[in-house]
Amino acid sequence: MSPLLYYALPALGSYVMLSFFLRRPRLLHTPWVPAFRPRLGAHRGGSGERLENTMEAMENSMAQRADFLELDCQLTRDGVVVVSHDKNLSRQTGVNRDVGSLNFEDLPLLKEELEVYFSPGHFARGADRHMMRLEDLFRRFPRTPMSVEVKERNEELIHKIACLVRHYDRNEITIWASEKSSIMKKCKAANPEMPTSFTLSRGFWVLLFYYLGLLPFISIPEKFFMCFLPTIINRTYFPFSHPGLNQLAAVVAKWLIMRKSLIQHLQQRGVQVVFWCLNEESDFEAAFNLGATGVITDYPTALRCYLDSRGPPALAS
Repeated sequence: MSPLLYYALPALGSYVMLSFFLRRPRLLHTPWVPAFRPRLGAHRGGSGERLENTMEAMENSMAQRADFLELDCQLTRDGVVVVSHDKNLSRQTGVNRDVGSLNFEDLPLLKEELEVYFSPGHFARGADRHMMRLEDLFRRFPRTPMSVEVKERNEELIHKIACLVRHYDRNEITIWASEKSSIMKKCKAANPEMPTSFTLSRGFWVLLFYYLGLLPFISIPEKFFMCFLPTIINRTYFPFSHPGLNQLAAVVAKWLIMRKSLIQHLQQRGVQVVFWCLNEESDFEAAFNLGATGVITDYPTALRCYLDSRGPPALAS
């Protein structure tokens, strides 16, 4: 055997084996059985159509048959879990105070209009300007799936969210979300029955194992892969202050993430892939053409129109 064949044949055999299991992960893993299919997710309750994270916004999204609501939580001084993206109230209310420095009854009203973060230059308005308790949202929509993101390493907040989810019997339909693995670890300890989404570091490791060909052999405890769609970088999403860095990030992220074989592998293992935060039809199309389960948007009416025109989703094989 020539030296070239000596090295080439094992390499080819390894490639064939890895490709085989990448396309057929169910031979190695039993897929997660989804409790719900999150096709239409409302970002901050649908913050492009009503004031973000208000009951009015949530009700508007549910009128568009949203499959789940995406939200963030903070804790007031008197221990109330409120639905709020920001820790500090300046952007939302004009009052330079932290949520945690005020009692719930003393929280100020939201501004009359708020800029839509992922649609710069566009503003949302609404009649409801009140911040709301997470418990009130659970009572209003007891069987609606929700993704609850925790941004701060606040153990009291995490514990109270976990207890509310248990109290309202929402373990299977409430998702733990956080960018930080250290926070996610505490969330899982507080209520391990709730499904989890990938943190940033866990998402990085999945990409690394994918490109190394090892992903079929790695355990995946998460049930949701919620990721930004790379095509929105430098258009509606500007993660860096320097334009050149945003352009570079758009190219690199598109090359790394927009891989159908990766999305298909995750889907076959029962991991539902949801792209955020998409507000234009071209981005809806790009996400679903990649094989995404769903999309998170600020404009639930626009996404509902798109989904209805597209027809019912194909059943997963």
